[in-house]
Amino acid sequence: MSRNQPGDNPLREQIASKLDELPPAERRVAEYLRDHAHEIIFATSGEIGAATGTSDATVIRTAKALGYSGLPGLKREAGRQAIGGTRPSARLRSRIDKAGPEAGSLMDHVFAEATERLLETRRLITEDDFVAALDLLMGAREIVSFGLGPSEMCAHYLTLRLRRLGRQARLINSTGFRLADDLLGLQKSDVMVLYVPGRLFNDVYVLLDHAQAVGAQVLLFSDALLPVLADRVTLTLTAVHSGSGYTGEGLSALLLTDCLVLGLAARDRDRATSTSELLNSLRTALTEPRGRTTRRTRK
Repeated sequence: MSRNQPGDNPLREQIASKLDELPPAERRVAEYLRDHAHEIIFATSGEIGAATGTSDATVIRTAKALGYSGLPGLKREAGRQAIGGTRPSARLRSRIDKAGPEAGSLMDHVFAEATERLLETRRLITEDDFVAALDLLMGAREIVSFGLGPSEMCAHYLTLRLRRLGRQARLINSTGFRLADDLLGLQKSDVMVLYVPGRLFNDVYVLLDHAQAVGAQVLLFSDALLPVLADRVTLTLTAVHSGSGYTGEGLSALLLTDCLVLGLAARDRDRATSTSELLNSLRTALTEPRGRTTRRTRK
């Protein structure tokens, strides 16, 4: 049974379907993953390797052999199961307990997960995908970015960076009836960039429906929702999400955004540099002291 199909325990079912095909070391890892689903959410590949008497490389190979893109993908599956059965406060306590009270341990856990996420994101983004995303943005009359909650930071960041390159860009972070107002200006020659990592809102469907109606193209940054929304958008970029919650929602997407911004600047150096010079000139003007006018007082 595929992990994308509904089931009581998709991770356990996926492991059961592959277990007999695995070599001994990977089978040992798979059995540990099956029997310690809650613990592995917060564990690094090195910790899982130590617990199974194998190595971090064996752990990563096992995750891929089980049908996942890597260990982060497998941990997200385990995390989705945990979310359904525990309260947010309990999950927070688990993160705190696992990281430990010592500053060094805490930093090790956060940086280890960040490294896993970024390396996996880089592995999943092909050069063709990246070039296609650049082509899409380069041809846009206006680039419209959308994100809600923590993802709003990514959308706001992209808009700011694009404007500093001299590109026409705006942010949509409204919901409800205000969202309808913000969508009125969308045109066929525009590109909409959606930051939707793992939670679907009705607003997203409205955005996609309207983009299709006017003929605008859509670039989607996501992870778990790629299978759900891939056929509704022009292009997808995988931004690997956190399975444990140690690192922020937008970490991978922000780094991909930086890559795209740098790529756009390289393709249109003159526009980027002239806009940068104008920005610096305006900042200088804002910091220059101006003469003060004094009011005459009546005698």
